[in-house]
Amino acid sequence: MFWLLKPRFIYETEITLSMLNRKYFQEIKKAMEKYDEKRESLIKRSRDVIKYSKEIIYAVHRKDMKSAEQSIKKIKKAVSEVSKEVKKDPKLDIGAYKVAVQEYVEAICYYEFVKRKKLPTHKELGVTPEYYLQGICDLTGELVRKAINNAIKGDTKPAFEIKDFVEELYNELMLFDFRGGELRKKFDSIKYDLGKLSQLAFDITVKK
Repeated sequence: MFWLLKPRFIYETEITLSMLNRKYFQEIKKAMEKYDEKRESLIKRSRDVIKYSKEIIYAVHRKDMKSAEQSIKKIKKAVSEVSKEVKKDPKLDIGAYKVAVQEYVEAICYYEFVKRKKLPTHKELGVTPEYYLQGICDLTGELVRKAINNAIKGDTKPAFEIKDFVEELYNELMLFDFRGGELRKKFDSIKYDLGKLSQLAFDITVKK
């Protein structure tokens, strides 16, 4: 009798569901969960890198190079570990990692500039050219801070050295074609830092 038959749409739905490969979807689920675990781990370790970078910069401002060197050992190890993970899985090249690498570049370059008056290359730091340039652009802000702090204490020589360096860096980066995005914004900030340094150098000269 017709009322004993199942409606056609229910019959078709059961067939469709039975055709799904449940094992395949379980594999996708496990892969996504594994990625989330690696992502959370990388974010945590990236925070450690940022913490070490701040320790380095703060120590250099205080002229505590020994403490800075201790933090440098930690940050190099941390960056090496997270970079290996990103190379294995490029999807982990996320915001937290990018910020951490830029902070790492800024901190090491600030230390090297203050101690040796030179900057390491991106190859020496083991980072990409783009992340290196972004870190270098952030460096000028710390150099302005150092120039002002030293001038307040009566040590005006660093202000002129830093101004000349930032001016040279700005002129060099002017040759690049930064069409937009974060790198362009960071590059533009160097112009404002150079303006502060030029004003500082002018004020020092006038007072003399």
